[in-house]
Amino acid sequence: MTTQQENTKRIAKNTLMLYVRMLFGMLISLYTSRVVLQALGVEDYGIYNVVGGVVAMFSMVSSSLSSSVSRFLTFELGKGDMEGLKKVFSTSLSIQLVLSGIIIILAETIGLWFLNTHMTIPDNRLYAANWVFHASVLTFVINLLSVPFSASIVSHERMSAFAYIGILDIILRLLIVLFIAYSGLTFDRLIVYALLLVGVVCIMQAIYWSYCTRNFDECKLKLSFDVSYWKEMSSFAGWNFIGSTAGLLKDQGVNILLNIFMGPVINAARGIANTVNNVLVSFSNNFMTALNPQITKSYAAGNYDYMFSLVDRGSRFSYYILLLFALPMLFEVDFVLTMWLGHYPNHTVNFVRLILIVTMCDILSNTLIKVKQATGKVRNYQLAVGGMLLMNFPLSYVFLRYGFPPEYTLVVALFVSILCLFLRLLFIRKITGFSMKEYLYKVCGNILLVTCMSLIIPFIIYIQMENNITRFFVICILTTFCSLMSIYFVGCRNIEKQFIRDKLIYLEQMFVSKLKRK
Repeated sequence: MTTQQENTKRIAKNTLMLYVRMLFGMLISLYTSRVVLQALGVEDYGIYNVVGGVVAMFSMVSSSLSSSVSRFLTFELGKGDMEGLKKVFSTSLSIQLVLSGIIIILAETIGLWFLNTHMTIPDNRLYAANWVFHASVLTFVINLLSVPFSASIVSHERMSAFAYIGILDIILRLLIVLFIAYSGLTFDRLIVYALLLVGVVCIMQAIYWSYCTRNFDECKLKLSFDVSYWKEMSSFAGWNFIGSTAGLLKDQGVNILLNIFMGPVINAARGIANTVNNVLVSFSNNFMTALNPQITKSYAAGNYDYMFSLVDRGSRFSYYILLLFALPMLFEVDFVLTMWLGHYPNHTVNFVRLILIVTMCDILSNTLIKVKQATGKVRNYQLAVGGMLLMNFPLSYVFLRYGFPPEYTLVVALFVSILCLFLRLLFIRKITGFSMKEYLYKVCGNILLVTCMSLIIPFIIYIQMENNITRFFVICILTTFCSLMSIYFVGCRNIEKQFIRDKLIYLEQMFVSKLKRK
């Protein structure tokens, strides 16, 4: 078996493990979201989402450093440099400790002031909002300190451990929701919910730390500070800071704007839409989580042809996976929300549809971002792409300031996302020799054609039938069938079609042999 075949097999195995985690999490998440909304109420649910957003604003530094840690760990693994690996881990852990202290100071001063003076929160819930804020800060710091450990698991491609730990996390969160909803005790549900989530985070990070210290030599708790690695990682993280800031302002920053202009109920609508989006996009993200380490390692090894093939397939198939699950939701979101939640805030339906469309555009950039990070040359890239992403915040402010509906914030996000995709292609072409023309034709053109072919028949049926459970099932079946046919006949290369046929034949033979044994 060749190295590329082994890598492909590893990607497939890791993807399978991540999907086991995801499917379990999806079922639980859909149930818990409904229970939490009912237990907390629309207002408290909105408060929880927006207050968490305030804390997330302080994660700009940490998120940029996190991507730096993952990149350097995976890069050293790709080179096979164990001493470098140990130095990267120890240096990153030392930096995270210092950063945690800075974040706590900033959050508990500037963040707390902003929460109490500028957020739109009912006076009778301000006390609870402050408790949620403190709990969110603590959760954030604990997660920050665990970044080197979780990055090590992904870099080593131990996705089975990642999946099992994730399932335990989901179970614990489910138990919290059931306790909040059905305990019958008298307490402020919003405060208790936030505090119990802190407890879950503590347990999960203790498990991550324990697993990593037992299985990876570089994760032994030994704090050190290598100046050369610190300079390289800080430079990488410093320029990524622009992109991290832009990403947060696009999501959490706009969420805060919506709160200021329209109150916590609109945050509840956006929170529900984000839950739906996160569930659906996880189907694609799990595939990318398994693929990303291979992109970085192939670059580190100088195997550019293999890296370009991963970018091509990663972009197409991550989009196809999302398309399969997003299309039924785009058509039947109002029916799904009614069956799932019963009652939901205004604007939720439009938010879900628009967020999914933005995500379908963003998903094409995931492999491109990973290639750019693998190169380590991010200064000019972040100035251009990060600067473009930053436009989400002021443009959204302008639309909200002049009385436009909240949906326009997502129209802005879609426009900016398309422009950023082109910018990423330009920079990758310049640094790696990647063919922008080929990507636009073979990837973007391909997925547009697949999408259009998948839409035609379901759309005709959608406008002809009444909104009921029959239409829901018909649309789900049609969108799935049309998408699969379009993906296979239009979206797949000949070698990919042959791979699919071989797997189907193999599964058929296994099924027949089992029947014969019985």
